[in-house]
Amino acid sequence: MKRQPSITLRLTSLFALASAATIICVGGFVAWEMNNHFKEMDVDELGGKLELIAHAIGETRSMAAHDTLPGRLTDALVGHHALSAHVTTQGKLVFATGSARFPETVLASAMDSEKITRTSLRTWNDRGDDYRGVAVRLPSAMPGTPPYTVALAINIAVHQRFAHSIRWAIWVAVGCAILLTSLLAWFTARRGLAPLHDIAQVAKNMSAEHLNARLPIESVPVELNDLAHSFNDMLSRLEDSFRRLSDFSSDIAHELRTPVSNLMTQTQVALSKARDAEEYREILYSNLEEYQRLATMIADMLFLAKADNGLIIPSREPVDLRQEVEGLFAFYEALAEHQGVGLATRGEGKVLGDRLMLRRALSNLLSNAIRHTPQGGTVSVAIGPAANGYVSVMVENPGEPIPAEHLSRIFDRFYRVDSSRQRTSEGAGLGLAITRSIVGAHGGQTRVFSDTSTRFELLLPGLAAPAIQAGAAQPTALNRRNIPR
Repeated sequence: MKRQPSITLRLTSLFALASAATIICVGGFVAWEMNNHFKEMDVDELGGKLELIAHAIGETRSMAAHDTLPGRLTDALVGHHALSAHVTTQGKLVFATGSARFPETVLASAMDSEKITRTSLRTWNDRGDDYRGVAVRLPSAMPGTPPYTVALAINIAVHQRFAHSIRWAIWVAVGCAILLTSLLAWFTARRGLAPLHDIAQVAKNMSAEHLNARLPIESVPVELNDLAHSFNDMLSRLEDSFRRLSDFSSDIAHELRTPVSNLMTQTQVALSKARDAEEYREILYSNLEEYQRLATMIADMLFLAKADNGLIIPSREPVDLRQEVEGLFAFYEALAEHQGVGLATRGEGKVLGDRLMLRRALSNLLSNAIRHTPQGGTVSVAIGPAANGYVSVMVENPGEPIPAEHLSRIFDRFYRVDSSRQRTSEGAGLGLAITRSIVGAHGGQTRVFSDTSTRFELLLPGLAAPAIQAGAAQPTALNRRNIPR
């Protein structure tokens, strides 16, 4: 895979190219203005000399004056070494000065106007020298005689040498600008990207033993503030997830150790002496209970593992929630009577989902509510519509409220509010976690409230709700006021 250039290199190149382009544009503009300036100077110079020549020709009103015209032109143009002049009439040369030779194209394009402009100038090369000039026809002051053709030119070698030096200066400036801006851009980019290097260093040093490292927000530029916050939040989530994973592993080991230890103890006792068949049968029945407990725990953990990886895909069929709740009431009736707890339900609702999964989720909530309801209390289930086509199932039981610090973790695996009962109560502490996974797989949401009573609420897509794939985002704003009480 081709390696992409670094941000520092790209920023340095961008600054260097921008500076070079700017200087080239400025240099081009300066050169263009300088050339126009030189043309204006040439226009003024040639215009002034043309006026002198026109004045001398205007005073030529006789043949005697015509014969003295070359001398008068020489006196008028003396001291102008870069100037070349060529005056003819009827194809005969009247006056010539300077070294320039005028091309026929220049002479043939002689204009009648005495006003010289930049557009009327012509440029040509003669024996290695460049000239800029113009040809003009001037009327004769002698009646009946043809006009004079005056050609003027200036050697522009001096202009060209100056322009050449300017171009060299521009290219030197471009080179220096590229070098200086490259160094400045590299330094600026390195300084500006230093927080990214800090992030990379924190990520490089991060390990299971150093998940508490955080970026100092106060030293991060405003542009990277969101990135730093997101990075720190990610580290916090990783630290929390690793802690939960560590606790989960510890809990698994502890939960599995108890039944395995019981099986080993019972087996050792059974083998300590000879026993009859009935005694062995009782021991095997006792071991079978522990095996069933192990199998249930392993099945629950496998279910949660599949849910975490999006492998739990519930079927979509209409489920009558009231019918399922009443069926569970019949199942838990004996347990409720033994606990001295009443069971009540109200409301109706149908949802789209997997009947067996939803029955398992409701069963976990009901068994949990019955166990924590004091004698003489009643576990009630309220079913009713919620916002956005969802259906609410509220399982409520009286009893001691759950402390607020436990509510956020009540659905975590192996988490129990009463740690003193953590290893003695029935189950492994996976029921509520399984319930949340089932509801999440249906595109629903689980919530818990605890004050004068404890209420577990399931929000599930109703028959009119849009189909939601497993693992889809859960609803966040559902209205509880529509639930019948």
